[in-house]
Amino acid sequence: MTTTVSTAAANAGRASLFRIANGRNMFATFALVTTLFLLWGFCNGLIDILNKHFQSTLHINKYQSGFVQTANYMAYFLMAIPAGFLARRFGYKGGIIIGLGLIAAGAVWFIPATQIGAYWTLLTGLFIIAAGMTCLETIANPYTILLGAPESGATRINIAQTFNGVGWILGPVVGGYFVFGDVNGANPNAGLYVPYLGIAVVVSILIAVFSFSYVPDLHAEEEVKEEAQGKARKALWRRSHFTLGVLAQFLYVAAQSGIFGFFINYVLENVHGVAPLVASKWLGLFGFGLFMVGRMCGSAVVSVMKPNQTLAVYAAIDTVLCLVAMVGGTVGFGALLGSFFFMSIMYPTIFALAIRGLGEHTKFGSSLIVMSIVGGAIAPPLMGHIADIASMRVGFLVPFACFILIAIYGALWPRLEAADAQVRQTDGA
Repeated sequence: MTTTVSTAAANAGRASLFRIANGRNMFATFALVTTLFLLWGFCNGLIDILNKHFQSTLHINKYQSGFVQTANYMAYFLMAIPAGFLARRFGYKGGIIIGLGLIAAGAVWFIPATQIGAYWTLLTGLFIIAAGMTCLETIANPYTILLGAPESGATRINIAQTFNGVGWILGPVVGGYFVFGDVNGANPNAGLYVPYLGIAVVVSILIAVFSFSYVPDLHAEEEVKEEAQGKARKALWRRSHFTLGVLAQFLYVAAQSGIFGFFINYVLENVHGVAPLVASKWLGLFGFGLFMVGRMCGSAVVSVMKPNQTLAVYAAIDTVLCLVAMVGGTVGFGALLGSFFFMSIMYPTIFALAIRGLGEHTKFGSSLIVMSIVGGAIAPPLMGHIADIASMRVGFLVPFACFILIAIYGALWPRLEAADAQVRQTDGA
């Protein structure tokens, strides 16, 4: 009897979490869309093992290998606004299928690219895949919020983001077996196409499933209102909590991409007797594992501390951890792993702080924040250049400087937002 009641209560809870205004249960659609979070998490995790691999197989330096992240994040920068246009033109379902098509095309491109063996051909494949991931992220994140009651939107997107974290873990763990399998053969990049061929097969199946699945084109009330009004947004740039938030997001993604991309280099230079394949497993299981745990704990931490305070404290801690990482050795490696945990809440927290109080400008402001992740295209080559001149440890000066500025933004945010309240009154937003 108790079991029956508990099961009924659980089903009722799930139904309310995924029931939209017309009474339809959208759990099946949500579950399907959640697979996209797992997919692009896997693709991103796979990217972060390529820096060291290309250094060994293409005989390039760390500065040049940093363009792996440049190709990835430059695609995000260039595709953020077009992805929004695609969603409006073809709907959520059409935009998702286009994004999946781009990922499949980029993944298949790795078959001839690995035979050609030129660096630019491999970067081209990464760019095309990232363009597809941009479409998926731009569409899937807001879409999960709409698949149920508005007040439970944050719960749904957090559930989806958990699967994204699982993908980040699997990327380096699974991909490492193929990427670092035989780097001394006649074609050391020959095995690289295998995980991408697997991605192409999975994505092709997803395209077929989405084509025949119920994926309605839902809209938030405020989104419709904003598009109907079409007001000018010049006043947005007068709000310092937003403009500095865009800068903070730029710096965060710069720090994240540098730490993720050069993790394996750091391990090989500072922990004796570790092979690249083992380092890739450590990146997935320990690094991204801590990152996912940090995200899961983030909502609880923010409920105790104010978001800006949490950001300031976490960024300050990461500043110290980067300093310790520059010491090297086992202690430095431990600090490097710790930085993953404290980075975990920064992107969504900065995002939320930056768009606070933007009113009808929220959607446009959000697209600009998405574009600010171009910081991930700029920092890795700089970090690699410093590492080439000095050492990988010294290269951590780049994320160290980024975290200092992010901590300052978090600490000053209340003053910035208070000053911007006057701007909002003037603009009537």
